[in-house]
Amino acid sequence: MTCRIDELKNKQVVCVKDGFVLGYISDIELDVESGKLVSLIISGALRVFGLLGREKDIIIPFEDIEVIGEETVLVSTNSFGYKEK
Repeated sequence: MTCRIDELKNKQVVCVKDGFVLGYISDIELDVESGKLVSLIISGALRVFGLLGREKDIIIPFEDIEVIGEETVLVSTNSFGYKEK
């Protein structure tokens, strides 16, 4: 299966372990030498309507991606143990 980068953007990311919605894909990280996907990046939530900035970004490693569907990406990471950027 192939997927374009612009098709990945704005897909909802859900943790399969607890059903927690982590957010929406805002960016990806690629290994330019191999051309392989390294991780998905979810922008941090706005704090006080954006007046106080954002929370830290959530980084989902490629190994934690279970399924990339039409509208949703399922990941096996612990929703409260994600790596922050």
